[in-house]
Amino acid sequence: MKFVDPVKDTKQIDKVKKLLGKKRDVLLFTMGINSSLRVSDLLGLKIGDVVLDGVIKDSITLKEAKTGKTKSLPLNDSIKKALKSYLAERGDAQPEEVLFLSRKKGEAIRRCQAWKIINDAGRSLQLNLGTHSMRKTFGYQVYKSTRNLGLTQKLLNHSNSADTLRYIGITKEELDEVYINLNL
Repeated sequence: MKFVDPVKDTKQIDKVKKLLGKKRDVLLFTMGINSSLRVSDLLGLKIGDVVLDGVIKDSITLKEAKTGKTKSLPLNDSIKKALKSYLAERGDAQPEEVLFLSRKKGEAIRRCQAWKIINDAGRSLQLNLGTHSMRKTFGYQVYKSTRNLGLTQKLLNHSNSADTLRYIGITKEELDEVYINLNL
């Protein structure tokens, strides 16, 4: 199994989005890095999960494929903007249609295709990315902005903080930097 990294630099996040190009792919990446959803859950979404009566919903509720748990999460402005842009291309897409449409009419893109999309953009920037990088990026950015490991752990549904730190790519050097820079 190949391990992938989170995108730690927000400037790199913007570069990845630009490299993705297709509005569908930008939406996939944007939803992935702005939620704690796994790629299997993202690819399982339907138009009706994110749109009601032609209006983008404020939140979504789904059953996680891996855990079987019901998860509700709000859709932030970044997700809504990417959804609006992508759905404009989809025209009169019906609620039962898949959100991340492949070239095969009516089918969602597959995990391997999603991985290739994200990996290709990452390689262009010399980043080690895959679909799991989206969830890791979410976790890293939550931790970076809040410095709340418990919150990050809960959002990722991890059972212990050591796993969360390792998962989001917090290195010993970053932890040591706290000691070095504290100087009370």
